[in-house]
Amino acid sequence: QVQLVESGGGLVQAGGSLRLSCAASGRTLSRYNVAWFRQAPGKEREFVTAIRSIGDTYYADSVKGRFTISRDNGKNTVYLQMNRLKPEDTAVYYCAADGRVRNVAAPGDYDYWGPGTQVTVSS
Repeated sequence: QVQLVESGGGLVQAGGSLRLSCAASGRTLSRYNVAWFRQAPGKEREFVTAIRSIGDTYYADSVKGRFTISRDNGKNTVYLQMNRLKPEDTAVYYCAADGRVRNVAAPGDYDYWGPGTQVTVSS
């Protein structure tokens, strides 16, 4: 029902910043719970951050204090601002959304996913 596409990934040096965008179409994204997950080669998909439709935000310990999730409802877009990037942040980053989510950190609780965008942090 909602289509998602990520953008903003790329190559950045350690300590640098990137801003990822998750643009939605087909539905109003403000009504959805939205999360960012990431997956490195050979690793399981892991939770990064989430924002509920009501506004509550959640962060994995590994990114707390460095990453910020936000919404621009006028653009139907959710952003992930990533600062002080580390090589271990290297992964494909995915945007996910669902109107009903019990556990914001569980990938299986989200029905809608973007194709992902690559983030590479060099040392």
